[in-house]
Amino acid sequence: MNVIEEQQVVTITYELREDNGEGELLERMDANYPFIFLFGTGKLLKSFEDQLFGLGEEDAFEFVLRPEQAYGPIQQRDIVSVPKHAFEIDGAIPPNMLVEGNYVALTNDEGRTYNGKILSWTEHEVTVDFNHAMAGKTLHFKGAVLNIRPATIDELIRQHYIEDDGVRRPDFGESSSFL
Repeated sequence: MNVIEEQQVVTITYELREDNGEGELLERMDANYPFIFLFGTGKLLKSFEDQLFGLGEEDAFEFVLRPEQAYGPIQQRDIVSVPKHAFEIDGAIPPNMLVEGNYVALTNDEGRTYNGKILSWTEHEVTVDFNHAMAGKTLHFKGAVLNIRPATIDELIRQHYIEDDGVRRPDFGESSSFL
């Protein structure tokens, strides 16, 4: 029987809810759209992988990650005021950009891009929360292991899961809102 360990490609389904099993549904990966990943690459939350380690195919799982095990508490230093002109494209702020709750990507002077959520704005400034979207949240996972297989040589070299068609798919941190 295959079990989840390093250098295994793992396919799971899950529901992610805030706080507990009855909390707000944050994300769902079902049998039609499962989450497939290379275990042990350091691209997922370690605490998430720790909960899955050693499970076998068809095993169910349910666990909670507190903020300190996931994305930490909300950091006030990551809520900043940005000059409103930073949102201009070709000299104007696009309609519907400055909407409370909108996520935006801003690039600093060194060319690094940061994702943030618009909280509010004034005539001259926009308050943006650059905390991770799941910061401060308790994450409740419930799901099942669908498949486990050894990683291919290419997957081990590239350190990510590769589809049968040879196309690289985004890893959790790239495609999922939480991991």
